[in-house]
Amino acid sequence: MNVPEFSSAPEKYPARYGPRANRNQERCFQIAQSFFKNGVARTKARYERWKELEERLQDPALQPKREELYMQLRMSESKYLRFLRTKESLSNYTPIKTIGKGYAGEVKLVRRKQDGRVYALKRLVKTEMMSHEQLARVRAERDALAEADSDWVVKLYTTFQDNMSLYLLMEYLPGGDLMALLIKYQIFSEDVTRFYAAEMVLAIEAIHRLGFIHRDIKPDNILIDRHGHIKLANFGLSKGFRGDRSNGRYKENQRPGPSDNQKRNSVNIDEISLTVSNRPQINIWRHCRKVLAYSTVGTPDYVAPELFTGRGYSFEIDWWSLGTILYECLVGWPPFASEAAYDTYTKIINWRESFIFPDDVQLHPNSIGLVKSLVCDQETRLGRHGADEIKAHPFFAGVDFGTLRHVRAPFQPGLTSDVDTSYFPVEDLPQTEEFSPPAAAAGHLANGATDDPLKPDMSLPLIDYTFRRFEKSFM
Repeated sequence: MNVPEFSSAPEKYPARYGPRANRNQERCFQIAQSFFKNGVARTKARYERWKELEERLQDPALQPKREELYMQLRMSESKYLRFLRTKESLSNYTPIKTIGKGYAGEVKLVRRKQDGRVYALKRLVKTEMMSHEQLARVRAERDALAEADSDWVVKLYTTFQDNMSLYLLMEYLPGGDLMALLIKYQIFSEDVTRFYAAEMVLAIEAIHRLGFIHRDIKPDNILIDRHGHIKLANFGLSKGFRGDRSNGRYKENQRPGPSDNQKRNSVNIDEISLTVSNRPQINIWRHCRKVLAYSTVGTPDYVAPELFTGRGYSFEIDWWSLGTILYECLVGWPPFASEAAYDTYTKIINWRESFIFPDDVQLHPNSIGLVKSLVCDQETRLGRHGADEIKAHPFFAGVDFGTLRHVRAPFQPGLTSDVDTSYFPVEDLPQTEEFSPPAAAAGHLANGATDDPLKPDMSLPLIDYTFRRFEKSFM
């Protein structure tokens, strides 16, 4: 057999060409790499779906429906291929109401014109993401949500972009967030806390199984769906971790206290008692916390000390955050609450001295024991070997984690329509009928800029940002 002879590839001399040519070469390379990488991934996913259906059809009870199931899969695949060929843009959606706003973007409730379905559309300004070095956060959130296919994580349907902005189209969870519940009811009973704690364990376990550390577990990022169950959101600080989980590591003013002579009241909600505090000093702090909850500043109350000390950390930092949230549910405020962020950091670093339970709070030893086993040294922290050791704690005795999402939730939002926003602070947000440019973009255009494509060195990191999820509607 004659082997054809090929001439050697010409030598490359990047120095001969200018910066623009080299940037364009890099851009073309990344576009080609992304195209083939995505094509291979979609082909593999399609094969897995067919394989999954074949395994289901091993059940004799499904044999009469064999042709029907095959047809449903073919129709779903065809619909998905058409979806991939359809260009996404803002013109495909009708804006309804702004439900969130930040320095570089906004979140709007929208309705898709094609099928009338309601979504939450998050918009981020590219120039602001670049100038504030937030690109890594944007990519982290996109990657985590794209890989997640769990009942415990907010679902991302598609991402797209134009010359000015990035867009994430996500499911709309109309129940608000856990912080809103804490602000309203202030203290939960141990039974209600157990329900939310069990669901949070499953949610954190779900993202850990994907190889991600969330790093920002807090009540603001725990959203509530229309049935009252939780889902994790806001993966902007998440970190992908594909290495050995057991050995891998990453390096990276007092709030008013309780008074002893005041008592607690209780209120019924959906047939389950939640406890409410009437302490006036704590109410003052809670008003400030409500302002912080919906600002871009955030709060460090739930951050593990490993993030400050530089000792390195792994998945166990998310379990520390869970412990601080449980403390707040049971006691009424976070364990390291302070008016100034610096004081909060100091308390967290010196947690052995500052972490205490108030004398007037009467809790079951199992509740205190679970919190103390989470808010502790990372070497002894419960969950460092996986979520199963947390599930086995006596606090969760009698909890069936396998059926938890089918249990009636203690709080179920009363919704009047599919676009009900009563559990979001929309009254504090400026409302516009159209997609108004965020403040950053408006300033950019006011200075004479036009809606031109970004320069290659700014657009390169966003080449493979687009994502579209296959919906298993036939399953």
